[in-house]
Amino acid sequence: MASTLDHEKLVRLQNAQRTGGKGTPRRPTKKVHKSAGTDDKKLQTTLKKLNVQPINAIEEVNMFKSDGNVIHFAAPKVHAAVQSNTFAIYGKGEEKELTELVPGILNQLGPDSLASLRKLAESYQTLQKAEEPQKKEADDDDDEIPSLVEGKDFENKDEVE
Repeated sequence: MASTLDHEKLVRLQNAQRTGGKGTPRRPTKKVHKSAGTDDKKLQTTLKKLNVQPINAIEEVNMFKSDGNVIHFAAPKVHAAVQSNTFAIYGKGEEKELTELVPGILNQLGPDSLASLRKLAESYQTLQKAEEPQKKEADDDDDEIPSLVEGKDFENKDEVE
């Protein structure tokens, strides 16, 4: 019985390996994994159909989202097809908060972004006001700790008083 199982298993393996007809050698099929490089090539060919032109000397690209965050591309590759109003931006995008980019980004802000910047500043001020009482309470906790005086022992309060 063991030999019949081995024979059946052998037949299954042989059928799985056969790629051609009766006289062809048995070879395992090679699996081709699709990589991101092939996707980029397909995108490039599609963009060539739109007649895109590269735009040089762009240092950064910032895309403002509705939730107040910014998608930031440092040193991207940019292609544009002006006649079809299409722009392609290549590079590693990072999602950042508006506060991380504030000094260098002020000249790029539109009216919507300026409103979100005002809201951000107001929320920062309210956060600072909320933290101030907590700091005062933390300072008040020091009242229970006696100050060090030379020659006195503060381990027992009853002995000191």
